[in-house]
Amino acid sequence: MLKRTLTSLVLIPPVIYLIGWSPEWLFTLAVAAAVVLALREYFALCRAMGLKVFSWIGYVGAIAICAAQASRWNGRFYVLLLVVASILVIPTLALRRSTELKEYLLAIAVTTFGVLYIGLTLACLIPIRFSPAYVFSDWVTQAGAGRRLDIGSCFLFLLFLVIWAGDISAYLVGRSVGRVPFFGRISPRKTWEGALAGLLGSLLAAWAFAHWTWRTPNLLPVMLLAIAIEVAGQVGDLVESAIKRGANQKDSGTVLPGHGGILDRIDSLLFGAPTLWLATSLLVSWPNTMR
Repeated sequence: MLKRTLTSLVLIPPVIYLIGWSPEWLFTLAVAAAVVLALREYFALCRAMGLKVFSWIGYVGAIAICAAQASRWNGRFYVLLLVVASILVIPTLALRRSTELKEYLLAIAVTTFGVLYIGLTLACLIPIRFSPAYVFSDWVTQAGAGRRLDIGSCFLFLLFLVIWAGDISAYLVGRSVGRVPFFGRISPRKTWEGALAGLLGSLLAAWAFAHWTWRTPNLLPVMLLAIAIEVAGQVGDLVESAIKRGANQKDSGTVLPGHGGILDRIDSLLFGAPTLWLATSLLVSWPNTMR
């Protein structure tokens, strides 16, 4: 527990800086580094299950998606282009790398899934963080924090606060009073009590942030976003747990003392980030939904 706490105290300040005030090149570089480290752990888990992967192809594809999301012009078009290209290029390049053709189909499926599961999802943080202010003009003019922080920073702070509060609440309550298993076949230690506490903790964190810091006049949309993020985050946690259990591994790695690997720390983010990106994309098309 001491290692877990000390690691969190070391990591939280730089993460807060990256979310709120870092330049775009540094934020993009940090996301790309997290993608590479998480992919490395994912590929290691796959190998532990006896699955062949084309790791360097996966790294290139995932980093390319991060670069596309950082593009200020037609970023979404480039992402779609790269996703389609990955589906075509990975099996093509794999033809030269496959010595055992019985492994070919499974290897390209595992590699392509890694690019989408980690590269595409984490890359969603970049357009959220650097969304032009005019896209969310209603929020900028109505929310007090919008004049002190970029609107993208506000959305990302909401994302991380919801996930952190949910994880901490679920851990504390599940460990102390949790009794009823929640997907026990995948993660025996997770309980319904912990899951519900995680949802409640996320809602409280979102309410506090929106009420006192972001100062949004309408709390309902923030609460709905928080629910969507937390539910998606819990699914992301279960997905990573299923992968680890399939590999017969307790943690995805050892890079973070007391926490395991990078993938263990961002499993909720892998589903929460694209959920928020999809929600904010809907705001662009239907801005009145958030008034």
